[in-house]
Amino acid sequence: MRLVLCDSNRILCEALAPVLRARGHQVLAIATTASDSIAAVAENRPDACLLDLRFPDGSGLDAARAIQQRVPETKIVLFSRVIDPAEVAEAKKIGVAGFLRKDQKPEAITGALGVISAGRTAFDLGSVRRPGRRVVPSPAEEMLRRLTPREREVLQRIVAGQSTAQMAREMNVSMSTLRSHIGRVLSKLGARSQVQAAAIASRRSADDFFRT
Repeated sequence: MRLVLCDSNRILCEALAPVLRARGHQVLAIATTASDSIAAVAENRPDACLLDLRFPDGSGLDAARAIQQRVPETKIVLFSRVIDPAEVAEAKKIGVAGFLRKDQKPEAITGALGVISAGRTAFDLGSVRRPGRRVVPSPAEEMLRRLTPREREVLQRIVAGQSTAQMAREMNVSMSTLRSHIGRVLSKLGARSQVQAAAIASRRSADDFFRT
């Protein structure tokens, strides 16, 4: 499929893009704001776009409506760290093709794209938020607290979407040192990639985590 990746966290897109390409998909563009997402889809007219639910400049649902109006042939897959039943219902009204969690393994995401390419819908409700129900953190999330201050800084920069070059420059460390930090972060979180590490961190309030 020809794809446009739209997420406020650039590192998620940059890490996911080569995985998708390795499975035969073509990534045409990456956008990190709602307005840029609408423009990128309108310009490239992809088969589908992965669209974040929340951007700094607007709602993913509003962006989905705009994309549907401008490029109705593009199938929209909303991408979120938490799935809310009300948002799922609204997404279905808009006519999106899918609604997936960000902490999915790459294989699950590519599998969902295959389902959508075949003309069906893909709504993963495995982590639907229920009113009054406490969400129990996963073992990987508990490991977030085991990170050293330096490792937390690296993870914070990953979540913020910084490139490895930018991280090394701003932290004033060599690329080899930075790779060692990243490797330890992935190991402690039980993550196989930066995209999974970012997804784990994003499931909690960033401010809450980085204060602890």
